[in-house]
Amino acid sequence: MISVQDIAREIVGREGGFVNDPDDPGGATNFGVTIHTMRRLGVDMDHDGDVDVEDVRQLTKAKAVRIFVRHYFEKPGIGALPEPLQPSVFDMYVNAGGNAIRILQRLLGQMGHSVTVDGVLGPESAAAAQQAFADAPEHMPDAYAVARRNYYFRLADRRPASRKYARTRSGGKGGWIKRAEEFMAPRYHMSAAEFRERTARWV
Repeated sequence: MISVQDIAREIVGREGGFVNDPDDPGGATNFGVTIHTMRRLGVDMDHDGDVDVEDVRQLTKAKAVRIFVRHYFEKPGIGALPEPLQPSVFDMYVNAGGNAIRILQRLLGQMGHSVTVDGVLGPESAAAAQQAFADAPEHMPDAYAVARRNYYFRLADRRPASRKYARTRSGGKGGWIKRAEEFMAPRYHMSAAEFRERTARWV
């Protein structure tokens, strides 16, 4: 198992540098850290008394890693999950906040565990995840990654402006789908034909 810091560095690399996409509800973002997160945490990089786009530009990789480890791994309690599941849930928490836990909780419900779907990784959900992993250690990480992919598809179904994150202009898999598939075995990856069929109704 690689360290949490190494996982965070991989996430930072996956997220890339500064972007300010008007279609992204997160607003200005650097290394995956949004301006909303920086304001909530009071990350004033230029020490001018406010947190604005310039502070997002000045965010360093090292600072982003520290933010992710503290606020997206330690604070939500992801360390209570089975180790093989932690990288994917951590990555998804950076990408989608509490929805990462809701995806897991819904999956646990489908696997027969009674948990509240509230986006909070409490003792009940952590214990259910540990039991589910013990019951199906070869399948649990893949099942969560597939559930992530389905979440992205549903989000793009509902919000046309987000489809560019799930499908490239040429019709191939977009960043969201590739990101989810990084955490599952190759046999669960969608073929190009399956992907085209799933997204055929998108404009």
